[in-house]
Amino acid sequence: MVEIPPQLLNRWQGKIYRGVREIKGSLMVIDGIEPVGYEEIVRIMSADGVERLGRVLEAGRGFAIVQVLGEEEGLEATNVYVHFTGSTFKIKVSEDVLGRIFNGRYEPIDGLPPILSGEERDVNGSPINPYARVYPHEFIQTGISIIDVMFSLIRGQKLPIFSQSGLPHDAIAAQIARQATIPGEEEEFAIVFGGVGLRSTEAEYFIEEFRRSGALERSVVVLNLASDPPVERLLTPRIALTIAEYLAFDLNMHVLVILIDMTNYCEALREMSTARGEVPGRGGYPGYMYSDLASIYERAGIVKGRSGSITIMPILTMPGGDLRPPIPDTTGYITEGQIILSTELNAKGIYPPVDVLPSLSRLMRSGVGAGKTREDHKAVADQLYDAYARGVKARDLASIVGEVGLSQRMRRYLKFADAFEEKFINQDAYEERSIDESLDLAWEVLSLIPEDELVRIPRSLISKYHPKYRRGASREH
Repeated sequence: MVEIPPQLLNRWQGKIYRGVREIKGSLMVIDGIEPVGYEEIVRIMSADGVERLGRVLEAGRGFAIVQVLGEEEGLEATNVYVHFTGSTFKIKVSEDVLGRIFNGRYEPIDGLPPILSGEERDVNGSPINPYARVYPHEFIQTGISIIDVMFSLIRGQKLPIFSQSGLPHDAIAAQIARQATIPGEEEEFAIVFGGVGLRSTEAEYFIEEFRRSGALERSVVVLNLASDPPVERLLTPRIALTIAEYLAFDLNMHVLVILIDMTNYCEALREMSTARGEVPGRGGYPGYMYSDLASIYERAGIVKGRSGSITIMPILTMPGGDLRPPIPDTTGYITEGQIILSTELNAKGIYPPVDVLPSLSRLMRSGVGAGKTREDHKAVADQLYDAYARGVKARDLASIVGEVGLSQRMRRYLKFADAFEEKFINQDAYEERSIDESLDLAWEVLSLIPEDELVRIPRSLISKYHPKYRRGASREH
């Protein structure tokens, strides 16, 4: 113990240490301390009077390695005060979080005061007990045709988007945040947006999109910048999900959590693992990366006896679009499907450039159909997939033998594939389509195929929804 400034004695309860062995970047090594816990929160006061937070990365007999949260400039090893709080990172949550913007330390960056009232929650939370889970079965409308019709997002699902550098995943994330809703329950729907390791220009883009569209009123935004310490990237998704849990299970809201970019999260996890001297696993990532990601994603779901829910859409960038590296590979095992973006469609000017054939939503069939979306939804989605697969095959063949070398049937499917991309997949980033509008548009492109080849759609649905019969019915009226 050393002489402590009176103002610290009044604010910090318990032992306060002065001086540390070493400060290296954002890492601080402290000797001669009593036992502390892993991930324990640390208060740090520098000689200039600025108070910072830190988190214990490694604890041993009489020493600890602490990661400083925030700017480390101004810290001096011989003239710094340290206090171990004895608890992990906690935040206060209340209804006042809606409409707010925070950084990766849960500090307001919107010019408004911090959240001072409400319940204090540990950001680490806990995954939902499988016994308490309700199987997801309710459709969430994103307003994006290709997602709503073919890869439907279901309330309580974990559905990632796999992208790569240069693709418009930022625009897609912003569009989903603006438009996503549960039809009939719009007022009970909220968005929690977690930006992980974003460039300042990306962060400004999302803030502007939320404010300009008015979506901020029903949203909470947590933004961690690339210039912030790596440990904050590990906190950001946990802060976002802690807020989501309060909104969902205390205020009974349906919450969609968008996390972008979870690749940056995993890179920070690898960096922290290296700093602790752990044995690296595949790709240099720690062996526990699977369980760490699962501890985040498994906080999504619907709980018995609660009317609220949490749905997660993580967005990941993949080097070269390769699905085999540890991050996308691990994510695929934990989540319930994937939406993959295509560089080829993006080069054609198609937005959103969703690569249809390798994408899927594993829970889609439980949340669409009669009484949920529309009775023809499942059959239309199956027929679109079948016809587009044939069209892509025809396109590949035409690149070898030329279009004139194709049969008349194959040329029809080639024409369908082009129309499917240009009229159905393609839509403006600010265009919102209802599920009925998207299904009607799907029928328009399917009308390019002869009726006797619509083998995946029952005849009764063709007679009811095919444009030829609908136009005939409207003329009779």
